[in-house]
Amino acid sequence: MDFREIFTTAREALLVSKLRTSLAVLGIVIGIAAVITLMSLGQGGQQAVSEQIESLGSNLITVLPGAQTSGGVRGASGSQVALTYEDAKALESAQIVGIDAVSAELARNTQLTAGGTNTNTRVMGVMPGYQIARNLGIASGVFIAGQDLLGQRKVVVLGPQVVADLFGEGANPVGETVRIERQAFRVIGVSVAKGGSGFLNQDDIAFVPLTTAQKQLFGTDSVGSISVAAISEDFVDQLRDEVGFFLLARHGITDPVDADFRMTTQEDVLGAVSQITGTFTALLAGIAAISLLVGGIGIMNIMIVTVTERTREIGLRKAVGAKKRDITAQFLTEAVILTIVGGTIGIGLGVGLSYLLTRFVPIPFVFSLESVLLAVGVSSVIGIVFGFYPARTAANLSPIEALRYE
Repeated sequence: MDFREIFTTAREALLVSKLRTSLAVLGIVIGIAAVITLMSLGQGGQQAVSEQIESLGSNLITVLPGAQTSGGVRGASGSQVALTYEDAKALESAQIVGIDAVSAELARNTQLTAGGTNTNTRVMGVMPGYQIARNLGIASGVFIAGQDLLGQRKVVVLGPQVVADLFGEGANPVGETVRIERQAFRVIGVSVAKGGSGFLNQDDIAFVPLTTAQKQLFGTDSVGSISVAAISEDFVDQLRDEVGFFLLARHGITDPVDADFRMTTQEDVLGAVSQITGTFTALLAGIAAISLLVGGIGIMNIMIVTVTERTREIGLRKAVGAKKRDITAQFLTEAVILTIVGGTIGIGLGVGLSYLLTRFVPIPFVFSLESVLLAVGVSSVIGIVFGFYPARTAANLSPIEALRYE
């Protein structure tokens, strides 16, 4: 028998019992669709987080308080000097080659009120350099200036989400008054929308002068972090070292192992996030792959039942000269047809579900060719692997015994 004849015979055999064939295909459809959908959502989530981090500035160095760790042992025992506003000002005036902007930052979650409305948001005290360091655009009004810091002025720049929560969508609150910690602040600007969610939502935030945040809102002399923007990505590594040695000297520390601060770059953060989200995506794909295994077992069960029901047919074909390889090829082809049809439908369903879900979840739609190729390959392998045993069982039947089967 040639391939065309084998394929035609296999197709006709499958169409005899449409319900059984549909149930066998359904298991593969669900498995393939689950793999593609979960991998697409996982990769979309990874891309969304990466875009949010990159939007903060690809040339950004963040200095955080706290001792470095080496081999699990904290350095600078007994020393936990906090970063200060003076550290940031010293970096600003140090004329270190490669620095584009510097801003110390202090953030707290608190309540903002305006009129009869209120919202809980993140209030961040910053320096004017924050706008450059974090690629922050201003949609209306102005950003915090140096005079605002010197005078500890009660002015605030609101993120778009805060504006919507307090004043309504599309409002321009510049010149209006909001209350932070029961103190009146004049709105001087609204930032450009950047998007995001949770902690990374850069629209749900309010900016005030750092000195105002320290002295009038939160009562502290320390800062939560210092952002240093390099003039380009080429300067990041060199600048990281120079900023580190500069701060070590300011804090009177001679050995870098004893540093009372730590530094990260956007590349460090992206690497860590990519590793976590990649592992999560692989876990989701592994869970979905179980559905494929179940679908493959379902196909094998259906094929075994088919072999049993068609025992007399097999005996008759072998009696008129059909060889073992012909019987094996036919039943194996039936199994492969089931998986290919199921795989094709599953791919379409998986891509459609992925696109539909991204309309309701704030992550981008990612069409992963790798997941599609993986799904096609896996479905084909499943058809061959799980179809081989029933095919060999049929081929090994004795013609005489098969003809006697009732």
